[in-house]
Amino acid sequence: MAKDANEGLEKSALLLLTLGPDEAAEILKHLSPREVQKLGAGMAKMSPQPRERVNGLLDELQLHAAKGSHIEPDEEAIRTMLTKALGDERAANLISRVLQGSDTAGIESLKWMDAATAADLIKNEHPQIIATILVHLEYDHAGEIIKHFTDRLRNDVLLRIATLDGVQPTALKELNEALTRVLSGSASSLKKASMGGTRHAADILNFVGSAAETAILDNVRDYDPDLAQRILDEMFVFENLMDVDDRGIQVILREVQGDQLILALKGAQPEMREKIFKNMSSRAAEMLREDLETRGPVRLSEVESAQKEILKTARRLSEEGQLMLGGKGGDDAFV
Repeated sequence: MAKDANEGLEKSALLLLTLGPDEAAEILKHLSPREVQKLGAGMAKMSPQPRERVNGLLDELQLHAAKGSHIEPDEEAIRTMLTKALGDERAANLISRVLQGSDTAGIESLKWMDAATAADLIKNEHPQIIATILVHLEYDHAGEIIKHFTDRLRNDVLLRIATLDGVQPTALKELNEALTRVLSGSASSLKKASMGGTRHAADILNFVGSAAETAILDNVRDYDPDLAQRILDEMFVFENLMDVDDRGIQVILREVQGDQLILALKGAQPEMREKIFKNMSSRAAEMLREDLETRGPVRLSEVESAQKEILKTARRLSEEGQLMLGGKGGDDAFV
């Protein structure tokens, strides 16, 4: 099964390379971020391919394949393709990931581990190495991992993430050595990855829970009050859904389970509740009001958990281009 999946990915990457940046970009626009990342990495790693294989893959590509005896993966073409499909801002971080090659291979194993196991694996590394590792993970996964650190390590790592202005190739090599001890290729041709910074720290803090969030921000504030405020300005919390337009709210509601919505709204402001009600049918809104009134007291942790899940859904839909999120900082870019 794994062999078939790898073969399918390789064929898909070859097809996109054969089509060229413009046509391939139109295809990439309709794929999820994870699919785009996998295909981008597949194109970046592909060796030169004979024309016979291209012709065998799809007869309609013969006109494109006849231009040369090989399809040569071109880094600039991949950059152009992803930028056309996703736009400059959304493509920048993805491009830095897929073109890094083997120097992020070791992190892939962490992505499949539960948070406790991953935290135990990296907790004894230097805090700068841990910070570099975490900026390569999904925000919610990184947030769960941080919960398993000591207060001192947690504060140190978040501070380093917030002040990280990029990841140098040597840092990638070092963290990969720490995780796998198996390296191939050279870091000399890699470019600095646009990771870290206040936005990245804020995105991780959104998933660590209110108690840890407060403690971490207090520590950052002691170090640099302006930095702490910039992180706060970048954070996206449940109340920020007020800034999502009605169509976006309706898209979110189609993905959210009823009980999850009830729990989330138990801790929401009246204005947030009304925004939800007005984007539902009259009957559905009335039923939701009744459920909220009849539901007894619930734990704050349950409310926070439900709100975090809805925020994860909103972020996923935003990344897929189905809605636009706006943060406290007023940035109307996709996040």
